Amino acid sequence: MTGIIDPGEEPADAAAREILEETGILAVPQRLVMVHVTDLVTYDNGDQTQYLDLVFRCGWQSGVPHPADGENTAVDWFPLNALPPMSDDIRKRIAAALSSEQAAQYVFSPPSPGGT
Repeated sequence: MTGIIDPGEEPADAAAREILEETGILAVPQRLVMVHVTDLVTYDNGDQTQYLDLVFRCGWQSGVPHPADGENTAVDWFPLNALPPMSDDIRKRIAAALSSEQAAQYVFSPPSPGGT
């Protein structure tokens, strides 16, 4: 599940809001697990962009999953050994959230020798 932070909104608040808006689940962000830049996104009108992606591990507080805002056609719980088909990017996010590592994962591209 993804979403965009509203102007002035704290990232963890945005994560909880997006979960509630899209699934009807009240969840509490527990920790930041991954920080990276998304691949290039090209929209139908030709606009291109990339996003700073902050991935949070969240804990369920209450609610029954359902398509709450029209952006989804189905929402459900799945055992980890029976997840539905999804992109490798989403699988990496899930792996980061399940990791016992307490520090967030991030991508670092060291400067090339002699470069700036």
